[in-house]
Amino acid sequence: MSQRDYYEVLGVNRNASEDELKRAYRKLAMKYHPDHNPGDSEAEQKFKEAAEAYDVLRDPTKRSRYDRFGFAGVQGGAAGGGFNNADDIFSHFGDIFGDLFGFSSTMSGTRAQSGADLRYNLTISFEQAAKGDKITLSLPKHVTCTDCNGSGAAPGSHAESCRHCNGTGQVRRQQGFFQIATTCPVCHGQGKIIVKPCPRCKGEGVVVDTKRLEVNIPAGVDTGVRLRVRGEGEPGVHGGPPGDLYVVITVEEDKRFERNGQDLFYHLEISFVQAALGFKTEVPGLDGPLSLDVPAGTQGGSLLRLPGEGMPYPGRKTRGDLYVEVKILTPTHLTSRQVELLREFEACAEEGFMQKAQKTVKKIIGMQD
Repeated sequence: MSQRDYYEVLGVNRNASEDELKRAYRKLAMKYHPDHNPGDSEAEQKFKEAAEAYDVLRDPTKRSRYDRFGFAGVQGGAAGGGFNNADDIFSHFGDIFGDLFGFSSTMSGTRAQSGADLRYNLTISFEQAAKGDKITLSLPKHVTCTDCNGSGAAPGSHAESCRHCNGTGQVRRQQGFFQIATTCPVCHGQGKIIVKPCPRCKGEGVVVDTKRLEVNIPAGVDTGVRLRVRGEGEPGVHGGPPGDLYVVITVEEDKRFERNGQDLFYHLEISFVQAALGFKTEVPGLDGPLSLDVPAGTQGGSLLRLPGEGMPYPGRKTRGDLYVEVKILTPTHLTSRQVELLREFEACAEEGFMQKAQKTVKKIIGMQD
């Protein structure tokens, strides 16, 4: 059969939408399905031809290349060249045939499947988050049974082909014009029956065991961070790869610091005399005490920045900043002498203000003269 234009094959125009392409292909797939045309090689060829056309046109990249360069843009060969047989098509478009006939034409029960992912909630201290740590986890998980190597059959035996479905995992029944396939109720789609189950795993192929696992906590992690440990989830099915383990971090709050991302905030209480005159002091840091210069005239609520003294950025050499927020304490219990000195201080301040005002007035009068 000579190769036809893909749009012609599906019977749609070149501006057809994704839904229009899908509807056209479903119609042709139902018309030329091998179960409806047993032994008809022409119908089989048209079935493959429609599958190839839909496979190209449903993909925006392939469709664009085909529109520009024709079959050369998608390396087109003979009609249906992208699929060797109907089973390839069933596997590639399993969702389509599931919609059409109420089942997937692939034997999904016997395909390799990835194992499920696992989640582990881990609470760490503020210090562990700041410095990083290596933590050993003990977690219960399913592991492959070592007695049967995951087969589920007792040592020395093996699974046998299911007689009910002849090892296909599906049973078929005629319903009018259509032949309907459903999952085999005996082997549950596996195609095999374990006559003599493994005593240890009861035929499941997996057992629950406690596994000790070492996890590296990078410095600078924050609450909500997920650490992925590949291959430490549930084991795969039928030889499929295992899932992954996700360690979800919660960092305990610290009594000294407040955290905002990688920046830290520390509250420093000083007297109004220290604020007025300025002084040197020490504040806590992640690596030990830090020297801090409080400048004269510091106001309450001021933020004094210590760059690079905050939390590390995970996987990087840079760090956030440490901000020291100043809080000025007002004395509440004063001796008579302290009151006297404060009033004297206030009078001196006012006197200084009046002297400046008088000098300003004299200057103004002199300019008028």
